[in-house]
Amino acid sequence: MDLPDLGPLWLSLRLAGIAMAILLVLATPLAWWLAHTRSRLKAPVEAATALPLVMPPTVLGFYLLVFLSPDSPLGAAWVEVTGSALTFSFTGLVVASIVYSLPFAVQPLQGAFEAVGRGPLEAAASLRAGPLDAFATVAAPMAARGYLTAAVLSFAHTLGEFGVVLMVGGNIPGETRVISIAIYEHVETLAYAEAHWLSIILLVFSFLILLAVYAVNRRFPVQVG
Repeated sequence: MDLPDLGPLWLSLRLAGIAMAILLVLATPLAWWLAHTRSRLKAPVEAATALPLVMPPTVLGFYLLVFLSPDSPLGAAWVEVTGSALTFSFTGLVVASIVYSLPFAVQPLQGAFEAVGRGPLEAAASLRAGPLDAFATVAAPMAARGYLTAAVLSFAHTLGEFGVVLMVGGNIPGETRVISIAIYEHVETLAYAEAHWLSIILLVFSFLILLAVYAVNRRFPVQVG
């Protein structure tokens, strides 16, 4: 039996990798603020960040489709600058994936930063380390497991998303046809053999990623000073 077209798999891996990298950058300051703030805004911000966990993907995808469309201020500005629309494009998928997977990056990092506490940072400050230096040399290394968990969860969640990417990107081969949409299309056309191959590839890949994470976490237990 011949393997199906693996283009959707490579596109999904590319999308998940880009979204994961951007999410780690964006989630770090947000998670740090949530871990240390006493502001009354903490609860609303936490709720807004976690919203993709409970909101149906089609609902979130619909509002992202509206928000990113050329008729919206953001979508119109993007068309003006780039000459192309955010909707039904790979860039639009990246934006949608960042929103959809945000809690999977923020929550592990927030928990890791809370576990680190203020003691190590105060010790670094007593040695005349600046805030950024203390974060880079003390807090970030101590929160390494949080970063690993955030990276894996956001990557895996993006890799398997369906409703949001279908609403925002449609099914354009080579542009927005990710592996979850390809599987759905194969099932819809009764091409079960192709659907099986893509599904088993995704299943094995996801299992191996999680297995590696658990192995690393067991080998290097967290240490908080």
